[in-house]
Amino acid sequence: MYFLGIDFGTTGARACVIDAQGAVVVEDKRDFGTLEDYERAGVWREALWDLVAALPAVVRSALSDIALDGTSGTVLACDEELSPRHPPLLYDDGRAVEEAALIAKTATSDHAAAAPTSGLAKILWLKKRLGLTGARLYLNQADWLAGMLSGRVGMTDYHNALKMGFDLEDLRWPAWVDYLADVDYLPVALAPGTRLATVSRPRARYLGVNPGCMVHAGTTDSIAAFLASGMQRSGDAVTSLGSTLVLKLLSDVRVESGAHGIYSHWFGGRWLAGGASNAGGAVLRQFFDDRQLAALSAGIDASLASPLAYMPLPRPGERFPVNDPALAPRLAPRPRDDREFLHGLLESLARIEARGYGLLAELGATPPARVRTAGGGARNAAWTGIRARLLNVPVAPATHTDAAYGAARLALEGTRCFSPAP
Repeated sequence: MYFLGIDFGTTGARACVIDAQGAVVVEDKRDFGTLEDYERAGVWREALWDLVAALPAVVRSALSDIALDGTSGTVLACDEELSPRHPPLLYDDGRAVEEAALIAKTATSDHAAAAPTSGLAKILWLKKRLGLTGARLYLNQADWLAGMLSGRVGMTDYHNALKMGFDLEDLRWPAWVDYLADVDYLPVALAPGTRLATVSRPRARYLGVNPGCMVHAGTTDSIAAFLASGMQRSGDAVTSLGSTLVLKLLSDVRVESGAHGIYSHWFGGRWLAGGASNAGGAVLRQFFDDRQLAALSAGIDASLASPLAYMPLPRPGERFPVNDPALAPRLAPRPRDDREFLHGLLESLARIEARGYGLLAELGATPPARVRTAGGGARNAAWTGIRARLLNVPVAPATHTDAAYGAARLALEGTRCFSPAP
């Protein structure tokens, strides 16, 4: 038996097939290229079919389970046949400012849905501004893709539902969400990994897939990356060092703070707390290419603190550990020595990470005991050394860093992914 995970990101989609022992069998990817808004849904759909159909026949015929992840807050307005009635609104689409203010007034300003980029704000914007006819369903990206495979429509998972206003304490849609949304159907929210339905018969025949293959409720891309790491104990943390800096900490206590850009996801009987800074590798790319980063990093003594203190943002605006859309970058003074400059940038990024984890602990989360690293920055030994010094806990690269592997784990283990380590 084989288990398929598919990760849908901003620029492409990745597939990962594992066996019952968790060993990778097949990996594949599709790049989306430059897309117009009206093209996105069609490209996503074709990428899904293509990734499944391109698997070796022996794998497709023995495929047991499938799970998908998508970008949190990417919303599609659809009819009951899952045909989009408007181009998808992407995770970072911030046009729903008035709608976010209404949500903040009705719920609280700290609520995860009280942001212009939230799923609920996008639903309100679509309904108010477009007067859509025939759009009876409002689904997250992962929900829509799972529905395309299974034919079971109107389902979501707790992780993707958070920014739509789902109540993770009572595991239900609050009355105020029902009132504000005023749609025919709010998605039915289930635990990530829940068995939804088998691949629909027409799709199974078309794709050459085992007709008994089960589709599971999915998750978000960042949580799939956490699942890929294999971290299971309270105090385990994963930092993703990509274009931005994303922190996830497994905690016994739920913590929330809109002022700091902090929220917690359901993780079985525990919580996955964290936030996402706008600082990260994108700032380094403004000054250095891969070759320069490698050469300069080799000359940095990670045991020595840099005296330079930057605010390494690529543009104004920060989300975490302070939520300030007007916060300005600070990238001066720049030393003549590029090695010293890079040292200062890496140290400043590490300070943001350390402040983030420190703030989570101050708010009551389980303090981090070990940190695993995903993303391209995990390969930078100097940066790892600086971070270990400031975090004062063991820091190491994650064994698996691809969100598609985490989605495959979700297909293999289902809701058991969220059980505490023995």
